[in-house]
Amino acid sequence: MKETVMQFGEGGFLRGFVDYFFKKLNDAGVYEGKVVVIQPIDKGMVNMLNDQNCEYNLYLRGLQNGKEVIEHTHVDVISRGINPYEDFDAYMALAENPDLRVIVSNTTEAGIEYLGTEKLDDKPAKSYPAKLTQFLYKRFQTGLKGFILLPCELIDHNADTLKECVLKYADLWELGDEFKNWLLSENDFCNTLVDRIVTGYPRTEAADICKELGYTDNLIDTAEIFHLWVIQGHHEDELPFNKAGYNIVWTDDVAPYKKRKVRILNGGHTSMVLGAYLYGLETVGECLKDETVSNYLKHCIFEEIVPTLGNTQTDIDFGKAVLERFANPFIRHMLLSIALNSVSKFQVRVLPTILEHKEKFGKYPEGLVMSMAALIAFYRTDKANDGAEIMEFMKTASVEDIMKREDYWHADLTEMIPMVQLTI
Repeated sequence: MKETVMQFGEGGFLRGFVDYFFKKLNDAGVYEGKVVVIQPIDKGMVNMLNDQNCEYNLYLRGLQNGKEVIEHTHVDVISRGINPYEDFDAYMALAENPDLRVIVSNTTEAGIEYLGTEKLDDKPAKSYPAKLTQFLYKRFQTGLKGFILLPCELIDHNADTLKECVLKYADLWELGDEFKNWLLSENDFCNTLVDRIVTGYPRTEAADICKELGYTDNLIDTAEIFHLWVIQGHHEDELPFNKAGYNIVWTDDVAPYKKRKVRILNGGHTSMVLGAYLYGLETVGECLKDETVSNYLKHCIFEEIVPTLGNTQTDIDFGKAVLERFANPFIRHMLLSIALNSVSKFQVRVLPTILEHKEKFGKYPEGLVMSMAALIAFYRTDKANDGAEIMEFMKTASVEDIMKREDYWHADLTEMIPMVQLTI
C-alpha cells in the first residue's frame, strides 16, 4: 500500500488518535494509504516501532450511554519509522513520493518554535519547523504538489504558528520568493483542535494483556472512547473520516470549538477539583460518584457554563459527554495533578465564564464563584503547587488583596469581593 501520510512524532497520542483514524479509514474501504513516521528528536521510539513491524495494539476504554465499552484494535497502518538523525537521506527521499499528501505532527507544545540558528544543510535541522522547511523545499524542487498539514500540537493557532516559522526559515535560508509563493499557494496549513485522553502504555496491565495476546507488545496504547478532531479547512473528499463514522469536524473556524472545550471540559475540571479535594476526595472518578460534588458539577456545566456559550443542543451534548468522560472507570485522574498551577488555569478556563455570565444575565454565577472561594482556600493549604511568588502571596493575603491582583486575573474583580468573602 502506498505511503500517503507523513507523521512527525511516534508517541502514544498520535498512535491512539491519528493512526487509529487512518487505520479505520483503510478498514472501511474509503481510503487507501499508509503512514510513515518521522522521529522528531534525537532520542525516540522509531527503532522500537520498526522492531515490531510498526504494529501495536490499541485499547479504547470508557463509558458510552452509561455502559462500559472496551474496543481493541490491532493497528497496522504504519509502514515504517525513520530516524532523520541516523538516515537523513531516507527522510528527504520522501519528498519525491508523489503519493504523499498529508503531514501530521505532535511534537509537544514546545515543538513548534523558531530557533533561527539552523542551516539548510544540517542533517537534520534541530527544530521541527526547520526540519519541515528542509523537506518542503525539497518537495518544491521536485515540482510535485504540496500538502495538507494537520499539526496536533496543543497550542492556539497551531498551523498558523507553524506556517509563520517555516516562512521565517525560508527568509533565513534565502530560499526565494518563488518557494514562499509555492508554500502559501500549494500547501494548506490547517489549524486543528484535538480532544482525546490517551493514557498510553498500561504498565500495570501490560503483562496480562501480552499473555492474552500470546506475544509481547512493547507499544500497547490505551485511550478513552471519546474523540473529537476539529480541522480548519475542507478536505473531506480526500480524507473522508466522517464516512467511516468518526467525529471529525471540518470547519472555517476552530475558535468556537476551542472555546467550548476550554469552558466546559477544562473549566469543569478546574471549577470542581479544588473544592472536591477540600471536601475529602482524591480522584475525578470519585467526584462523579459523590452526589454532592456531581450535582455541583452538573449545575456549573448546564446552568452556568453552557448558557454563556449559547445553550445549543450541541453544547449540552458536549457537556453530557464530559460527564461520561470524567466518570470513566478506566482512568484514575488525581485531583492534585489537575490542581497544578490553578491560578493561571482559573484565569483562562473559568473566569471568562463568570464575567460573561454577569454581562449576559446581570448576576454572577454562584457555583463558579464558589469555585474561586475554593481556590483561595486551597492555596492556604500545603497542597497547592504553583510559582513561588503566587504560593507565598496566596497563603497569607486577604480575599480582597487576592481579588485585586489584576496581574493574576487579567480583569478587575473588585465587584466580586463581597460575594467571594461570603462564600469562603
